[in-house]
Amino acid sequence: MDFRVMGLESPLFHTLHRMMDTSEEGAGDKTHNAPTQTYVRDAKAMAATPADVKEYPNSYVFQIDMPGLKSGDIKVQIEDDNVLLISGERKREEEKEGVNFLRMERRVGKFMRKFVLPENANTDAISAVCQDGVLSVTVQKLPPPEPKKPRTIQVKVA
Repeated sequence: MDFRVMGLESPLFHTLHRMMDTSEEGAGDKTHNAPTQTYVRDAKAMAATPADVKEYPNSYVFQIDMPGLKSGDIKVQIEDDNVLLISGERKREEEKEGVNFLRMERRVGKFMRKFVLPENANTDAISAVCQDGVLSVTVQKLPPPEPKKPRTIQVKVA
């Protein structure tokens, strides 16, 4: 089944599709390596965390909605020298005595996105600001390399 035809191109659907395909192939094979729960949970978090990415002349800006999270609940990290990892988790409110939920629609759970940064990203110059539930992570660009100038080599008499 091709999920792109259906307009479902998120990592979650690709992961679920791969899990369904491999579970049919490996039915009865107990040595089959199924995705770990962590992998599936992270794939769900990434599929459910939309982001905007903008490029400016001197920087890249990543914007992600982080509703209900305080800045201390959000992590911005660099992995493998060029992967920007943004994550957080919103926990369900504690139930209070005498209060009944009539409807629960707000998303709870893990928020996460990973971005492979381009070569000109300066991973030493990253800033993150959370305002009104929107996290903006700015990654400065490295200046373009200086063009190499020709150099003259002195010829000596032997």
